[in-house]
Amino acid sequence: MTNSIRTLRAAHDEMTQAELARRIGVTRQTVIAIEQGRYSPSLEMAFQIADVFGVTLTDVFHYPRESS
Repeated sequence: MTNSIRTLRAAHDEMTQAELARRIGVTRQTVIAIEQGRYSPSLEMAFQIADVFGVTLTDVFHYPRESS
């Protein structure tokens, strides 16, 4: 799974990882791990992240589909 968190943070006045972490109730290290794809957030946390940016879940997280 990939994500657009870094791009979304940049589009929102260069929101810091620390600010995003504060707004969703986790540590900055957790946000770093999510951005780098080393940690997959819970569904609840994923929705919280999307809500912070005012976008849909699929605007933040991308799951590669196998070609048929």
